[in-house]
Amino acid sequence: MLEFFTKLDDNDALVLLRKDHDKVKGLFEEFEKAENLRHKKKIVADAIKELKIHATIEEEIFYPTLRSKKVDKDLLNEADEEHHVAKLLIAELDQMDGSEEHWEAKFTVLSENIKHHIKEEEGEIFPKARNIDVDFVILGKKLQARKEQLMKNGVPSSAEEKMMSKQKKGSNDSPAQNAKKFSVSGKPVAKHLVKKPAVKAGAAKSKASTAKNGAVKNTMSKKITVKGSAAKKSMSKSMAMKNAKAGHKNMRHASR
Repeated sequence: MLEFFTKLDDNDALVLLRKDHDKVKGLFEEFEKAENLRHKKKIVADAIKELKIHATIEEEIFYPTLRSKKVDKDLLNEADEEHHVAKLLIAELDQMDGSEEHWEAKFTVLSENIKHHIKEEEGEIFPKARNIDVDFVILGKKLQARKEQLMKNGVPSSAEEKMMSKQKKGSNDSPAQNAKKFSVSGKPVAKHLVKKPAVKAGAAKSKASTAKNGAVKNTMSKKITVKGSAAKKSMSKSMAMKNAKAGHKNMRHASR
């Protein structure tokens, strides 16, 4: 609360971070009032650049400092997750050109998430941070130096950007629509992609051997069946011939 009644150094870390917050909130408001696509695209590009730099200096310098001083772990974990969600949306927007149906909606959702994050950070994290034993002017100068470096050299690709870059361009327009593509003929695609468990070499060999032996037995059985059937037919034919001869002989004797 003291900072509301005391003039703080412009290099103070919390003052610097608040200025960043105010700048992006101003861009969000400007986006809502913009009337043409060209203007909106410029605002989105500026906001994304500011957010990438801001998230980087917080994650590299500010949050680790607070963690080292045992500032509320749960709050900082939530802040990390909020950064992660924002970076996913930013990575998706980076792959879009403004012509997509969900482009504007995606940026609006990003702005709402960021405004929520700012509210919690300024309302809960900053007051707790102010109570720790840290020289916020020195910390602010570190943040500013890193910020200038990032503005000059660019922000390294985040894990979220690398993940999204592997996706087909345009596939991030609408996650809701993309979810529909995960069904094939009314069945979840997962069922079509489930792989059968790998069979160990020994088990596979045994299975193959069993199948081979079964095939051999079936073949032998068929051969025996055919052979036996042929033998029966031959015997039956022989008996028929003998009976015929005997019958003929008896008729000859009877005629005498």
